[in-house]
Amino acid sequence: MRSWRRGAQQLSEELARRAIEAVKAALPYVVAGPPLIHRGPAGELHVDVPLMYHGFALDRIHCDPVAKTPSPKGRPAHVYGVEVRREEVVEVMQRVVRELRVVEAAEFRDPEDAWMVPLAWRLYIVAHVKVSYEGSELVPDYGLTEEVRRYVA
Repeated sequence: MRSWRRGAQQLSEELARRAIEAVKAALPYVVAGPPLIHRGPAGELHVDVPLMYHGFALDRIHCDPVAKTPSPKGRPAHVYGVEVRREEVVEVMQRVVRELRVVEAAEFRDPEDAWMVPLAWRLYIVAHVKVSYEGSELVPDYGLTEEVRRYVA
């Protein structure tokens, strides 16, 4: 266990740049995972699609099944009385993933000791990719990865 906090060290634009470049290098290998379709107790429907990188989930994109587009990060679409065809969600999200771009900015999350690099689809930020402090490794969302594995199994 370390006795000092890395977050107390000086952050630099170079570290942020490395994190952004790491996400840019990985983006061509990111694919849409299986749609996670959830029904709530009142009958509402919510659809998320995980972004997968070498078998690990990085983040989830909220999908609006009515508009057939992603929703901005922080605004999951909850719909009522709509049937969702899994194949249609897969088709839409495969196109969306091909259109993703890395935003040239990064935020630092001190408690996690990691950078968060946003991904945009058109004018929406739809996901964040966590990158190690040094900007050298993508950090998976392990909880989401387990959810995907349970859902697919």
